[in-house]
Amino acid sequence: MNSGRILPDRVFALVVGIEQYAAGSGWDLPGPARDALRFREWLLARGVPGTQIQLHLAPLPGTAPDVPFRPADHGSLRRAFVEDIPGRRDEALWVWWGGHGVLAEDESLALYTADATLTDRRAIDVESALTRLRSDAVPALGLQMWMVDACRTFEEQHHFPQSLSTERLPTGGRVAAHEQRLMFAAGRGQRAGNDPQRRLGLFSDIVLDELPDDPLPDPLPLFDAVKARMSALREAGRTTQVPGLRLEAPERRELLGWGEAAPPRTAEPPAARIIKALMAYPLMNDRDERQTLVNELPPAVVARMPRHPMPRTDVIGIFRTVRAQPDGLWKLYAAVTLIDDDPDRACELKACVQDFLSDQGPGM
Repeated sequence: MNSGRILPDRVFALVVGIEQYAAGSGWDLPGPARDALRFREWLLARGVPGTQIQLHLAPLPGTAPDVPFRPADHGSLRRAFVEDIPGRRDEALWVWWGGHGVLAEDESLALYTADATLTDRRAIDVESALTRLRSDAVPALGLQMWMVDACRTFEEQHHFPQSLSTERLPTGGRVAAHEQRLMFAAGRGQRAGNDPQRRLGLFSDIVLDELPDDPLPDPLPLFDAVKARMSALREAGRTTQVPGLRLEAPERRELLGWGEAAPPRTAEPPAARIIKALMAYPLMNDRDERQTLVNELPPAVVARMPRHPMPRTDVIGIFRTVRAQPDGLWKLYAAVTLIDDDPDRACELKACVQDFLSDQGPGM
């Protein structure tokens, strides 16, 4: 299908950004709602009418946008795939999704909805959604483009107390009438990087920067540009993820990008990496400078902090105290980088904090 012949007012978009989950603050993910709003602005600037954009958000407290949006719970998003999208008579579909995800044991990607909890991890199964959207249950929307910024880490690595839901969406009969183009932020078993300080997904930010003027761009040059910039981030040590492109059409199926090898992750425990990154700062070997650092932390955090004259033991005590607090590690990161603004040390410490938190949380 030649996407260049499709007018902007014949494009329908489902745009999802989930930053807050019922599972609690440990799942908070600053960025996806903001990225979704940026993508909405891109669509509007390309002539897609606002009435053609269905926005589902779960923003963090105090960050709700001025534009109207729908909830991002399981019922609302399931309804979008089962009722809203199939009822459209447009020619093309955009699905933009940012939030937590996990690769189920059957290798399908589950995208958590905002009402997911530790014991009821409600999610939309991507393969099930794709199957429905290319069946005769969806008579229109011949061209479908997806952009998914979510982890594809292995579900069993997170040791959840109960198994993942395996719901499949209802589907129609198989037809050879739809073309699906999907770009994923990360490869099999990989985490999708997020920058909580700037409130953006690394992949989403690059995609939004590389999207051309065409509201239905050719996926191959777009993917090449995104892949090149992600490669530069990997070389700089800012991420390990490798994006992938999947093309599905009646006459072909292709997977691109995932043949590259991502740098292997160190076997060193994430907590030990943080201690190592902290000890790389010269200030950690000076008692007075460590005290200056502690003074920059909120009083409630340091009230019962154990202290020790030996530098490494003291740093371990600081780390163990702040990690138990909401956003404690990011407050520590802010305090350290305020005193010593060396960019290389800051980059390594940020990566270590992100890796530690990803191993504690749901995936992304």
